[in-house]
Amino acid sequence: MNTEKYLPGNLSLNQKLQTLVIGRLLAVFLLLVATWVWNSGHLKLSWEDFPQGLFLVFIISVGLTIVYFFFLRLSESYIWQIRTQFFLDALLVTWLVWRTGVLNSPYITLYIIVIAVASIFLSGKRTLIFATLCVLLFTTLAGLTSFAVIDSFAPAPEMSKVIQIVGFHDVAFLVVGLLSSKLSERYSSGEKLRETTRTLENLRVLHERIVESIRSGLITIDLEGNIFTFNSMAEEITGYRASEMRGRSIYYVLGDIGREIGMALRAGAENENLPRHEMGFTTPDGFVVQIGYSISPLMSESGEKTGLIITFQDLTDIRTMEESVRRKDRLAAVGRVAAGLAHEIRNPLGAMRGAIQVLDSQTPEDSAQANLMEIILTESDRMNSIITNFLKYARPAAVTFAELDACEAILDTLTLLEHSPDVSENHVLRSKLPEGPVLMNGDVSQLKQIFWNLARNSLQAMPNGGEFCISLTKRRNGRLRIVFSDTGCGMPREQVEQLFEPFSTSTTGGTGLGLSIVYQIVRDHNGTISVSSKENEGTRITLDLPSDYGKRASSADGSSSVLTETTSPLKDYLNVRQKSEEVSP
Repeated sequence: MNTEKYLPGNLSLNQKLQTLVIGRLLAVFLLLVATWVWNSGHLKLSWEDFPQGLFLVFIISVGLTIVYFFFLRLSESYIWQIRTQFFLDALLVTWLVWRTGVLNSPYITLYIIVIAVASIFLSGKRTLIFATLCVLLFTTLAGLTSFAVIDSFAPAPEMSKVIQIVGFHDVAFLVVGLLSSKLSERYSSGEKLRETTRTLENLRVLHERIVESIRSGLITIDLEGNIFTFNSMAEEITGYRASEMRGRSIYYVLGDIGREIGMALRAGAENENLPRHEMGFTTPDGFVVQIGYSISPLMSESGEKTGLIITFQDLTDIRTMEESVRRKDRLAAVGRVAAGLAHEIRNPLGAMRGAIQVLDSQTPEDSAQANLMEIILTESDRMNSIITNFLKYARPAAVTFAELDACEAILDTLTLLEHSPDVSENHVLRSKLPEGPVLMNGDVSQLKQIFWNLARNSLQAMPNGGEFCISLTKRRNGRLRIVFSDTGCGMPREQVEQLFEPFSTSTTGGTGLGLSIVYQIVRDHNGTISVSSKENEGTRITLDLPSDYGKRASSADGSSSVLTETTSPLKDYLNVRQKSEEVSP
């Protein structure tokens, strides 16, 4: 068995070999000193009692140590180095036993020590082979000296005594070799188990890192729909925590997707392309997001289905951008014609109004004709207002950025609102503003137009009274958040989705251009707008505006501080996430 398979890497084996070489030399040195003290019989040492044979072994060990370290640096074939070193150890012990009387030698025990140490580096089978080698060396040495084939440094005992001593030691060597081989195998198994555990742990960590780094939501479930894996992107998209979702049903998170799961299983069984699906998903916070997802079966090594993997992405921003581009393209052609048509309508409208005013001055005040003329004048004014708003939307004025106090602009709007005929005694107007000025860069007149339109819409949504509140908070990265909230009639989801379309249906009356103009102004200020509404519970509109957009744009341009509307469709994308909920029955 290859020792490299259970020793943790070549670097560790090299270190263990160095320890073996140094430890062997240190052991021989200590044995030399101990033998010298033993021969002297006291701590006062003399050269007459110095063990010459053991000293020769020490000198040989020093030389071999140098050779061993040389080969450690020269070659990485550690297996043959280990075998060679222990073979030479066995020969040195045999030579030392021969020089010290063979059967009467006190160094016979060194065979057992060498066998035990060899079991740390050799496999169980090779440890037993090495113990057998020691038995053969010792038995051969005892036989050669007993039959006077080679000289003995001590008187040979009787043959029966020789057989008894040799047999006893051979059995001891084999028993130690057998036990050491079992310990070696157990050590090898333990090292294998630890190495396997480390490998599995590394694979587990790698798997978790891969799953967590995927920029798509990923959920794995068993065949019963229970969730096992719920990565961080799935948390970000769905708004649920992974710790709360593990063990729960997938239908709790994504709703009834049983039909889609069945389609995925059939497609996997027939080796067809897996279908992709889209769905609207409402997060726990009430955000409506559009997600695209696909379902794939999970297979075991035997090819058996063990579960399903669901990957999904948040398509809300993409769908919003696509809708914004479609809206831009759809209105571009209509806008060019409608703007010219609006101008052409205003000219005869002005002439008609002037003629009616002349006729009205010549008509008795209480006559039926005077009342009809008054209606014509009122409706002509309303038509002129519609045309004016449309032209303002189709051809917006240039944005002039300057430093302003956002709190002051909001307070001015509230002051005008308090004196508006839309406010009754049943309305409560509140504001939550920071202490002191909040400076930002923007067009003050256009920002006030935003505040006025949103505030007036909120009041019109509360015809029987209610509470209206404007709040301003500072956000990170130099952004400001302005929130308009009311307790009015609210809006259904369909109306929220079309809220910023020109001429969209309004529950509060009006031309439907006010919020389209708001949307355009927010876009020109590089801001975002989001809407949250519940029918019969109220509406919450959130503006996020950068405080230094005009300055950054001007410094990048290097010249003017006036920014005009861009004609790029992508610039129209505001990263708007519209949020709505239906009232639970």
